[in-house]
Amino acid sequence: VWGASAVVVVLHVSANTIDQTRHEKEKHFLAADGKEESFPNLMDPPSLELSVVVPSYNEELRLPVMMDEAMEYLEKRQKENPSFTYEVIVVDDGSKDKTTEVAMKYTKKYGAQKVRVLTLVKNRGKGGAVRMGTLSCRGRLILMADADGATKFADIENVEEGLESIDEKPDNMAISCGSRAHLEKVSVAQRSLFRTFLMYGFHFLVWFFCVRGIKDTQCGFKLFTREAALKTFSSLHVERWAFDVELLFIAQCFEIPVVEVAVNWTEIEGSKLVPFWSWLQMGRDLVLIRLRYLTGAWRLESERKTQ
Repeated sequence: VWGASAVVVVLHVSANTIDQTRHEKEKHFLAADGKEESFPNLMDPPSLELSVVVPSYNEELRLPVMMDEAMEYLEKRQKENPSFTYEVIVVDDGSKDKTTEVAMKYTKKYGAQKVRVLTLVKNRGKGGAVRMGTLSCRGRLILMADADGATKFADIENVEEGLESIDEKPDNMAISCGSRAHLEKVSVAQRSLFRTFLMYGFHFLVWFFCVRGIKDTQCGFKLFTREAALKTFSSLHVERWAFDVELLFIAQCFEIPVVEVAVNWTEIEGSKLVPFWSWLQMGRDLVLIRLRYLTGAWRLESERKTQ
């Protein structure tokens, strides 16, 4: 009994909550003319059809390829259907390179109504970057998309169809996850035995501790209704690699319908994941997510103040 009590105490003491406060510099973006404007809040009603959030850490080399492809698709879609409105929010997660400068070129080219750059004062981790970007969105739908361009941007149509296929959306909440599960056989053939072992071990931990029914929790291509984004990101605690798992765990706790949709995916050079240590950290995070919710160290919140 004493041992169990000690574990609960440790879980509670170490269960730091996310710093929800924004640094003054994170409340604004630069318009094309260099003037500062304030970001809106996710709690405001939507004023656009789609927001795309692109978490970026030291991505000056890979970001242009992804952004060129995304902007070409979005502009073409808007020309064909003028009622389709969008924005892309590039979140520079405390980069040490010229990620912000590279992203700002797109603001200058397309205007701040379409491309905004949120530069975080310090590195928060991918989950923290996605959360901060999401909280600054105007879209009715919110797409999370990786800066490496590993998923073809046009696959947004697949995840949109997935979202539409959900008949019952409680309070208009639903999530459509891009998935690489259909590519697993090929990737196993190309991976070392050790990496395959790590991958299956991680899948088992996800299934055992947190999320059932989703084969690929880690694909960085997920589409949320605005209501689902507000509900899940308001309760998020994990800011690093395992944040996707906690997001989906929260969604399942709130009974938000989640659908998984196959997307194209290509491995791009320059991954920030250091295989062994990243998997180890993610495994630890998964166990802690489950135990902290189980012991009440973390609680599911209704939308809390996010600014």
